Amino acid sequence: MPNVTDGTRVVLAEDDVLLREGLASLLDRSGFQVVGQSGDAAGLLPLVREHRPDLVVVDIRMPPTHTSEGLDAARVIREELPGTGILVLSAHAEVEHAMELLAGGRGIGYLLKSRIADVAEFLDTLERIAKGGSVVDPALVQELVSAQRRDDPLAVLSSREREVLALMAEGRSNAGIARRIWIAEGTVEKHVRSILAKLSLPETDDDHRRVLAVVTFLEAR
Repeated sequence: MPNVTDGTRVVLAEDDVLLREGLASLLDRSGFQVVGQSGDAAGLLPLVREHRPDLVVVDIRMPPTHTSEGLDAARVIREELPGTGILVLSAHAEVEHAMELLAGGRGIGYLLKSRIADVAEFLDTLERIAKGGSVVDPALVQELVSAQRRDDPLAVLSSREREVLALMAEGRSNAGIARRIWIAEGTVEKHVRSILAKLSLPETDDDHRRVLAVVTFLEAR
């Protein structure tokens, strides 16, 4: 049975040659079609315009200044080709950058480079983005959830609800959450309804709006 991602066309932009070649090899073996590679953001944009890939994987910090070249390129790609999925890789959890990316619509992901080591998780992330989902790195979510403040709006949540909230913000469906923490999908649905009610977040079936609502709430704490 073919993978959902079979034939998904990808362009990679990463200045670390070993990492870029390793990713290209992994994706090729996993059913993706790598149609272009670049070592800098300037080379990425012509590749994307030429090949019009389904998915772009780009490092957030690239030559020449190693500040936000990848993020800037992602903005241009989203403006010119809004249907292209984008996964931005970062060495560190940066809330501002993650929020800016998620505000760009569906098919957006923000992942720490350390997460690539978990191959199954990384490929699952790519698949969700290729299908139009939004994905936030678990470390970023946990950093936000764990941050303690005197007036903590998350204090109303149980420990299980916090766990479900973190998985919601990763872009997981109720079924995906149920599989991850070994509980019934119906139980997850109850937790989600409770979380949304306690945090005064709107109920919606749209995956991106659900992720954005949760992460926006967390970021605003």
